[in-house]
Amino acid sequence: MILILGILSIVFCGFTGPFAWVMGRKAMREIDTSGQPYSNRSQVQAGMITGIIGSVILVLGVLYFVFVFFIVGMAASSSIR
Repeated sequence: MILILGILSIVFCGFTGPFAWVMGRKAMREIDTSGQPYSNRSQVQAGMITGIIGSVILVLGVLYFVFVFFIVGMAASSSIR
């Protein structure tokens, strides 16, 4: 589930990135504290990493839209005068 959310955050929808990141971190803590070997630790780690990447892409996209909105607003206000 974590890997799927992480991949989806990169490919389609960046909003799933933070969920993959948080769920992956929680699962990694559980795996590390259990003391037993798990066969899917690498998948959880990959999902968490792709969730981090998706979250970064989401933040950069939001900052880009804020910047564009600010520039368009400044251009519109300067052309009114």
